[in-house]
Amino acid sequence: MSTLGHLAAYYHGIHLAPLRDGHEVLHWRPRVPRFDRVRVREHTCECEPLTYEFCTAGGVAFIRRRRGEGKKITLRETEWLLTAEGERLWTAILTGWAC
Repeated sequence: MSTLGHLAAYYHGIHLAPLRDGHEVLHWRPRVPRFDRVRVREHTCECEPLTYEFCTAGGVAFIRRRRGEGKKITLRETEWLLTAEGERLWTAILTGWAC
């Protein structure tokens, strides 16, 4: 029986598809800590200075955008959405239909 542990060591996150013509431009808001704990369910690859995180807390979801490196990191968020709508938005970002 083989394991896939060796593959996990090389996995570093999802890469975004290129932006598509007619993509949705999202309104990114300053980070507002509304909950003590937020669960990051998925995230994009950290090999780029711009990453996205699909977050949930208290039955709602939002996308967090992290730009920069080191001490110069800027965090912005989408509005808080019902989880199903957050999942739709996450898929749109990953596939190049929103940024």
